[in-house]
Amino acid sequence: MRLTTKGRYAVTAMLDLALHAQKGPVSLSDISERQSISVSYLEQLFAKLRKGALVSSVRGPGGGYQLARATDDIHVAEIIDAVDESVDATRCGGHGDCQQGATCLTHELWSDLSQQIHHFLAGISLQELVSRREVQAVAIRQSEVQERRLRAERGMDQLASAF
Repeated sequence: MRLTTKGRYAVTAMLDLALHAQKGPVSLSDISERQSISVSYLEQLFAKLRKGALVSSVRGPGGGYQLARATDDIHVAEIIDAVDESVDATRCGGHGDCQQGATCLTHELWSDLSQQIHHFLAGISLQELVSRREVQAVAIRQSEVQERRLRAERGMDQLASAF
Protein backbone atom coordinates (compact mmCIF):
# COMPACT_ATOMS: atom_id res chain seq x y z
CA MET A 1 0.00 0.00 0.00
CA ARG A 2 1.26 3.41 -0.91
CA LEU A 3 -0.03 6.90 -0.42
CA THR A 4 1.35 8.96 -3.29
CA THR A 5 3.02 12.35 -3.17
CA LYS A 6 -0.27 14.08 -4.00
CA GLY A 7 -1.97 12.85 -0.83
CA ARG A 8 1.07 13.43 1.36
CA TYR A 9 1.60 16.95 0.06
CA ALA A 10 -2.08 17.81 0.42
CA VAL A 11 -2.11 16.73 4.08
CA THR A 12 1.19 18.54 4.72
CA ALA A 13 -0.06 21.76 3.10
CA MET A 14 -3.36 21.65 5.01
CA LEU A 15 -1.51 21.09 8.29
CA ASP A 16 0.78 24.03 7.49
CA LEU A 17 -2.30 26.15 6.75
CA ALA A 18 -3.90 25.09 10.04
CA LEU A 19 -0.72 25.89 11.99
CA HIS A 20 -0.50 29.40 10.52
CA ALA A 21 -4.23 30.20 10.26
CA GLN A 22 -4.26 32.50 13.30
CA LYS A 23 -2.17 35.04 11.35
CA GLY A 24 -4.84 35.35 8.63
CA PRO A 25 -4.82 34.03 5.06
CA VAL A 26 -1.69 32.04 4.21
CA SER A 27 -0.01 32.42 0.82
CA LEU A 28 0.97 29.40 -1.23
CA SER A 29 4.47 30.85 -1.53
CA ASP A 30 4.83 30.73 2.27
CA ILE A 31 3.63 27.12 2.37
CA SER A 32 5.93 26.34 -0.54
CA GLU A 33 8.93 27.79 1.24
CA ARG A 34 8.26 26.07 4.56
CA GLN A 35 7.35 22.67 3.09
CA SER A 36 9.55 22.55 -0.03
CA ILE A 37 6.58 21.96 -2.33
CA SER A 38 6.47 23.88 -5.61
CA VAL A 39 3.93 26.69 -5.83
CA SER A 40 2.55 25.31 -9.10
CA TYR A 41 1.90 21.91 -7.46
CA LEU A 42 0.26 23.64 -4.49
CA GLU A 43 -1.96 25.59 -6.88
CA GLN A 44 -3.22 22.32 -8.35
CA LEU A 45 -3.82 20.82 -4.91
CA PHE A 46 -5.55 23.91 -3.53
CA ALA A 47 -7.87 24.09 -6.54
CA LYS A 48 -9.08 20.61 -5.57
CA LEU A 49 -9.16 21.44 -1.85
CA ARG A 50 -11.24 24.54 -2.61
CA LYS A 51 -13.59 22.49 -4.79
CA GLY A 52 -13.86 20.03 -1.88
CA ALA A 53 -14.91 22.92 0.42
CA LEU A 54 -11.90 22.46 2.69
CA VAL A 55 -10.28 25.85 1.98
CA SER A 56 -11.37 29.23 0.72
CA SER A 57 -9.29 31.86 -1.02
CA VAL A 58 -8.89 35.51 -0.13
CA ARG A 59 -7.89 37.83 -2.97
CA GLY A 60 -5.85 41.00 -2.86
CA PRO A 61 -2.95 42.23 -0.76
CA GLY A 62 -2.51 40.00 2.25
CA GLY A 63 -4.59 37.35 0.52
CA GLY A 64 -4.05 33.65 0.42
CA TYR A 65 -5.93 30.65 1.68
CA GLN A 66 -7.77 29.89 4.87
CA LEU A 67 -9.51 26.83 6.20
CA ALA A 68 -13.18 26.64 5.26
CA ARG A 69 -14.06 24.88 8.50
CA ALA A 70 -12.68 24.53 12.01
CA THR A 71 -9.60 22.32 12.40
CA ASP A 72 -11.53 19.82 14.49
CA ASP A 73 -14.03 19.45 11.64
CA ILE A 74 -11.49 18.60 8.91
CA HIS A 75 -10.14 15.06 8.85
CA VAL A 76 -7.13 13.60 7.07
CA ALA A 77 -9.22 11.21 4.96
CA GLU A 78 -11.28 14.16 3.62
CA ILE A 79 -8.10 15.89 2.48
CA ILE A 80 -6.87 12.77 0.69
CA ASP A 81 -10.29 12.22 -0.89
CA ALA A 82 -10.50 15.86 -2.03
CA VAL A 83 -7.32 15.57 -4.12
CA ASP A 84 -8.62 12.39 -5.77
CA GLU A 85 -6.19 10.20 -3.91
CA SER A 86 -7.11 6.77 -2.68
CA VAL A 87 -5.61 4.70 0.04
CA ASP A 88 -5.71 1.35 -1.70
CA ALA A 89 -3.70 -1.70 -0.73
CA THR A 90 -4.96 -3.80 -3.65
CA ARG A 91 -3.00 -4.11 -6.88
CA CYS A 92 -6.13 -3.70 -8.96
CA GLY A 93 -7.28 -0.34 -7.64
CA GLY A 94 -10.17 -2.08 -5.89
CA HIS A 95 -11.70 -3.32 -9.16
CA GLY A 96 -11.31 -7.03 -8.38
CA ASP A 97 -9.59 -7.81 -11.67
CA CYS A 98 -6.26 -8.60 -10.02
CA GLN A 99 -5.58 -11.94 -11.67
CA GLN A 100 -6.08 -11.84 -15.45
CA GLY A 101 -9.43 -10.07 -15.03
CA ALA A 102 -10.59 -12.12 -12.04
CA THR A 103 -10.36 -11.56 -8.29
CA CYS A 104 -7.17 -12.89 -6.70
CA LEU A 105 -7.03 -14.96 -3.51
CA THR A 106 -6.08 -12.02 -1.28
CA HIS A 107 -8.23 -9.29 -2.85
CA GLU A 108 -10.67 -9.12 0.07
CA LEU A 109 -7.82 -8.99 2.60
CA TRP A 110 -6.19 -6.00 0.88
CA SER A 111 -9.56 -4.37 0.28
CA ASP A 112 -10.39 -4.69 3.99
CA LEU A 113 -6.99 -3.21 4.88
CA SER A 114 -7.68 -0.24 2.59
CA GLN A 115 -11.00 0.36 4.34
CA GLN A 116 -9.34 0.15 7.77
CA ILE A 117 -6.68 2.69 6.76
CA HIS A 118 -9.32 5.06 5.39
CA HIS A 119 -11.35 4.66 8.58
CA PHE A 120 -8.22 5.35 10.67
CA LEU A 121 -7.42 8.53 8.70
CA ALA A 122 -11.07 9.63 8.90
CA GLY A 123 -10.69 9.61 12.69
CA ILE A 124 -7.75 12.05 12.75
CA SER A 125 -8.61 15.75 12.61
CA LEU A 126 -6.28 18.59 11.73
CA GLN A 127 -6.78 19.81 15.29
CA GLU A 128 -5.36 16.57 16.66
CA LEU A 129 -2.29 16.98 14.46
CA VAL A 130 -1.89 20.69 15.33
CA SER A 131 -2.04 19.78 19.03
CA ARG A 132 0.83 17.30 18.85
CA ARG A 133 3.98 18.56 20.51
CA GLU A 134 6.27 17.15 17.82
CA VAL A 135 4.24 18.86 15.08
CA GLN A 136 4.45 22.17 16.93
CA ALA A 137 8.22 21.77 17.36
CA VAL A 138 8.70 21.18 13.62
CA ALA A 139 6.46 24.17 12.79
CA ILE A 140 8.52 26.42 15.06
CA ARG A 141 11.76 25.23 13.43
CA GLN A 142 10.35 25.79 9.94
CA SER A 143 9.16 29.29 10.83
CA GLU A 144 12.56 30.16 12.31
CA VAL A 145 14.33 28.97 9.17
CA GLN A 146 11.92 30.98 7.01
CA GLU A 147 12.44 34.11 9.16
CA ARG A 148 16.26 33.78 8.96
CA ARG A 149 16.01 33.42 5.18
CA LEU A 150 13.82 36.54 4.93
CA ARG A 151 16.20 38.55 7.15
CA ALA A 152 19.15 37.44 5.01
CA GLU A 153 17.32 38.45 1.82
CA ARG A 154 16.45 41.85 3.30
CA GLY A 155 20.08 42.31 4.34
CA MET A 156 21.23 41.52 0.81
CA ASP A 157 18.67 43.98 -0.59
CA GLN A 158 19.86 46.70 1.76
CA LEU A 159 23.48 45.96 0.90
CA ALA A 160 22.70 46.07 -2.85
CA SER A 161 20.82 49.37 -2.51
CA ALA A 162 23.81 50.92 -0.70
CA PHE A 163 25.90 50.55 -3.87
